[in-house]
Amino acid sequence: DLELHLQRCQQLSVTVLTDHQDLSNTELKTITSSTAPQQYRIRAKLRTYKPQKLHQSVKLHCSKCNSLQEVPDRDDFDFILRSSAGTASNPELHNTSWYESVTWTTQGQKQREIAIHFVKHDEMLQHPEDTLVMIEGGTLKEIWKLSKRFKCIIPVRSTEDDLELLDLSAPFLLQGNVKYYGCKQCSTPKPVKNLSSLAAEQQPSWDPTEIAQVLGIELLQYVFIMKFTLVDETGALNAYLFDY
Repeated sequence: DLELHLQRCQQLSVTVLTDHQDLSNTELKTITSSTAPQQYRIRAKLRTYKPQKLHQSVKLHCSKCNSLQEVPDRDDFDFILRSSAGTASNPELHNTSWYESVTWTTQGQKQREIAIHFVKHDEMLQHPEDTLVMIEGGTLKEIWKLSKRFKCIIPVRSTEDDLELLDLSAPFLLQGNVKYYGCKQCSTPKPVKNLSSLAAEQQPSWDPTEIAQVLGIELLQYVFIMKFTLVDETGALNAYLFDY
């Protein structure tokens, strides 16, 4: 557990943070006055680290514009889903050559119409574990249920001409427990019908990178970021960890 390890590191008087055994130790003041890139071995004390909570270290990174953003929480996603549920499904967009549609109305005081579009391959439905599903009007709970059974879930809404993705603050694709996001700045969302080219492949893999590409989405990557402040008798140094 990294968080526990960092707490232990803080309790030690001296911690070896890098392991270049062939290098002699370098004072921090020498490192801060040197030009990068260089390789050093140091002996230093860990004074502080940020963020304090480990889950806050996970961010979303766009390799195109180099931006970083927070991972949206489930409340944000739920709000976008509920907002889009007010848009009625367009029956003219149901049951096309490349997907089969099913609709039903929920029970209860606030009735909702849900439409699920099952993408076909060779005019046939695939096994659930190989199937891409597009859903209109679903709640977060309903989408999670579908993601446990089907390979890919894409939340969509109807326009006059085609199905379209939701606001990119929401994940444009879900695979199991993983939510995939697109960069708002670098993406140019395309009509969902572009997915039909992937459905026509001999063995559709529904790879997130390929899905993003045909939908005009610049895929954001999950990254792990931390900042460490290291000290020795000669000075202090901020060290940053950035890893996919």
